[in-house]
Amino acid sequence: MSSRRSRSGQSSGAPRISDDQIADLVSKLQQLIPEIRNRRRNSDRVSASKVLQETCNYIRNLHREVDDLSDRLSELLESTDSNSAQAAVIRSLLM
Repeated sequence: MSSRRSRSGQSSGAPRISDDQIADLVSKLQQLIPEIRNRRRNSDRVSASKVLQETCNYIRNLHREVDDLSDRLSELLESTDSNSAQAAVIRSLLM
């Protein structure tokens, strides 16, 4: 895999990243993603591909949560008096 990465890095002109740097980044992701962090206590090793999959899932879930919260705030704003203090707070959260 390293040779494939080296060749592709050289042909594209992109800066090369070492295996140690990749391992460090994967380790940092493991610490950030709750699902992996909780699971890692039980077992020492999680594959890099699993970390990347879980990271993508986590980001997708965060996007869904943001969309849901935005929808709920919009609905709440529509149901309140537009001149009230509560409406002003909701508007500030949406901006």
